[in-house]
Amino acid sequence: MSVLQFNVKSIDGKDFPLKELKGDVLLIVNVASQCGFTPQYDGLEKLYEKYKGRGFKVLGFPCNQFGAQEPGSEKEIKQFCETSFGVTFPLFAKIDVNGKDAHPLYKYLTEQKPGVLGTEGIKWNFTKFLIDRSGEPIKRYAPQVKPEDITADLEKALG
Repeated sequence: MSVLQFNVKSIDGKDFPLKELKGDVLLIVNVASQCGFTPQYDGLEKLYEKYKGRGFKVLGFPCNQFGAQEPGSEKEIKQFCETSFGVTFPLFAKIDVNGKDAHPLYKYLTEQKPGVLGTEGIKWNFTKFLIDRSGEPIKRYAPQVKPEDITADLEKALG
């Protein structure tokens, strides 16, 4: 198994097989527009801009499971991210990351990289997963870990 075996929907509703990203280092993040961590969009975009030429992508997955902080439609989310933070990295359709309706990608990620004390559930928005070029999860980061704080791990993954 790897993340490359999953299919997701783009924020525009198109099917997107993650296998198209084979060979890229990925940072998969559950995002929200009305969260205290929402300013991390800026840091995520800066990481993406700095490293995309070396085969790096940030993948943003909007989720409304934490304090209902992502109530908008996909169109509203996309517009907010572009106009408020200049986001150019790929965004995807709103998903659940916990519970019985959790997207299979997130079930896989949380099984592979459990959180604190081995808990699998995502605790809040802006939990991040660093994925190597073969689609294997390398590390999980808590929401309060800022994008710029993962630079050393990212550099190592990029080789």
